[in-house]
Amino acid sequence: MAPKAKKPARMVTKEVGGDKNGKKRLVRINRLKDENVNPRFYPTEDKPRKLRSRRKPFSQHKHKIRSSITPGTVLIIVAGRHKGKRVVYLKDLPSGLLLVTGPFHLNGCPLRRINQQYVIATKTKIDIGSIKLPERVNDKYFARQKLRKPRHTEGEIFDTKKEVYQVSDERKEDQVSVDKQVLDAIKKNKDKKYLFGYLGAMFSLQNRQFPHQMVF
Repeated sequence: MAPKAKKPARMVTKEVGGDKNGKKRLVRINRLKDENVNPRFYPTEDKPRKLRSRRKPFSQHKHKIRSSITPGTVLIIVAGRHKGKRVVYLKDLPSGLLLVTGPFHLNGCPLRRINQQYVIATKTKIDIGSIKLPERVNDKYFARQKLRKPRHTEGEIFDTKKEVYQVSDERKEDQVSVDKQVLDAIKKNKDKKYLFGYLGAMFSLQNRQFPHQMVF
């Protein structure tokens, strides 16, 4: 068998002068050129580990509506722009969100989606079996629209006015149609006088009033 070739030496011993030195020191023959290998260079930031999330998006979750929430139930919104308002639950959407309306004529809450975690179900219920909702009212119907950024032309360099969202005509038409049917259903209820005031009033708590001790 042929003798194994000796590896070239990487270090060499050099004498170092001075009383406080160890007189001898190991020094590399060839300096390291790669910064990733050279111990003299350290990255300023640690590279974050890429964690694979096993969580599915909200739209792919298995949604189960609470038994206390049925079509026609009056709900109290506890978060968001319309918190404190009472709304009428119409149906659940494929995404698992609830479709509700004020109606807009009573409390200013339009047709909108909301998570069931942000509502309190009351025992007040309205018969909405005869209400027909437009087929186009689905999750895509409420998708956020991308506003176009203004393009600067000659003479409009300092024009920074942003485009403002405007309600489309079809949403206005659907809102009027649904609200009219909901209001007709309220008028058929025997407690219609109280329901109009109940839906129009804001929900609030005073001192020493605890929600967990209340019956809605």
